[in-house]
Amino acid sequence: MGGIQSSELRFETKSSSVLSVVGVAASSQAKEGGHRVEPSGCSIAATADVVGDRWSILVLRSIFRGRHRFGELQTELGIAKNLLSNRLRRMVDHGILYKVQYQERPIRYEYRLTTKGADLYEALISLMRWGDRWYSDGDPPTVLVHQDCGSPLDLSVRCEPCNTAVRPSQVASRSGSSATTTQGR
Repeated sequence: MGGIQSSELRFETKSSSVLSVVGVAASSQAKEGGHRVEPSGCSIAATADVVGDRWSILVLRSIFRGRHRFGELQTELGIAKNLLSNRLRRMVDHGILYKVQYQERPIRYEYRLTTKGADLYEALISLMRWGDRWYSDGDPPTVLVHQDCGSPLDLSVRCEPCNTAVRPSQVASRSGSSATTTQGR
């Protein structure tokens, strides 16, 4: 199974403090109007069911930063071992991470991103940008930069055919089967 190498990403941090990600949407225990949110009808609910809790998001952030071993993750995050084991197992079970054995006795593994896991990158950046805007007092603790030139990165939602950035007020929702149909073309 192919993985993503952390050397493809570059993070510059102002401190070694743990970035707190807040405002994560519904988890598997979430309620909406007194009813459990069913993942089958909503991609956001399905995603939150797998990675929607604080620890899962922070574990993923650390793996994107190049921490792959259980001990590295546990030390960096300060997470209880049983919680970390649970989150790693769940992400392996859902195909977000895969295990690579690096030691025989005792058997130990590194955790690497699958292609499915690497696809969470933009979602994590979006959460980070939201936290930077609303909780960093204008001084974000981490700046993401382009590895080749060192320039800060931007994240935007774009319409490819129009080649323009799209604001939330310019977005409409359609059912999945009609989303590929373009009007007026």
